[in-house]
Amino acid sequence: MVLPEMADGGHAEVAFFRDDETGLECIVAIYDADRQPAVGGTRMYDYASEAEALEDALRLSKAMAYKTAAAGFDEGGGKGVILGDPATDKDEALLRAYGRVVDGMRGSFHTGVDMNITTEDVSVMGTETSYVGGTEGGRLAERTARGVVAGMRACLREQYGTASFADVTVVVQGLGKVGAPLAEQLVDRGCRVAVADLDERRVDELTARHDVGVVDPDAVYDEPCDVFAPCATGAVVNDRTVPRLQCDIVAGSANNVLAEDRHAAALEERGILYAPDFVVNAGGLIAGLGGTLGLSDAEIDARIDDIETRLEEIFERRDREDVSTAVAANRYAEDRM
Repeated sequence: MVLPEMADGGHAEVAFFRDDETGLECIVAIYDADRQPAVGGTRMYDYASEAEALEDALRLSKAMAYKTAAAGFDEGGGKGVILGDPATDKDEALLRAYGRVVDGMRGSFHTGVDMNITTEDVSVMGTETSYVGGTEGGRLAERTARGVVAGMRACLREQYGTASFADVTVVVQGLGKVGAPLAEQLVDRGCRVAVADLDERRVDELTARHDVGVVDPDAVYDEPCDVFAPCATGAVVNDRTVPRLQCDIVAGSANNVLAEDRHAAALEERGILYAPDFVVNAGGLIAGLGGTLGLSDAEIDARIDDIETRLEEIFERRDREDVSTAVAANRYAEDRM
């Protein structure tokens, strides 16, 4: 049943679409009807079931709503998910059909790149609708990474009393759109960096350019480090992985890092500081919306760097209200909403 799940999450709208000619099957979820338009990327994934795709759309659209609010914007949160194997099912006809879906929502949903949807794909969608953006591609990824670095500075100061990256070890899980530039930015700041990815080609490409360590993906949670940076799929901090983590800080670009909000408290019981993902990974959102609003590059970068200050405020709220960082971040965003 979809309506009970919407009610549980506080969602305003969930729409299902299909197109016989192209084989398109997709879901678009919008979190808050009062904050329009809803913004959020579209991903394509070979989901095991329709229920799994719906869960992803609901979780990610809510996270986007909190992200826009915490970043200081008035737009709401949405998410599109396309069901199918991107390696075999994605083609121009399907992408154009999805563009028509977005266009049919008449501006209530603006979308862009996400998992398995590239800037080129978004350009194809853009032949059918003007409600897409983010064709800057790598620039947005670099700015998302910049925001994660800003968040890490706040975490380092909170845990160690200094924001210096000297002698800090970071393990980056996932070398996709954001993980790779994040690893490079950390190397440039003097970090000791180790990386893990299921795709060995991505690891080889990075190690050819930079002196970084390599961790087996299955052992990434057991690797001793100062900062564990999840930059791949969500729900990687869960009942199975919390006891394994050998870090002092969890801060990365992945959405929905926690399987459940209670895992933030579980981390803190182990002395591990969790940086709420929708706060630290907002750099790309700030860049995309900032460009739409006419902000200059310098203004955009300044707002991304403010993620450091925003996290410090959330840590202060955590201490003041005696809650986890996840709860404090949610309340911070809810106050704006």
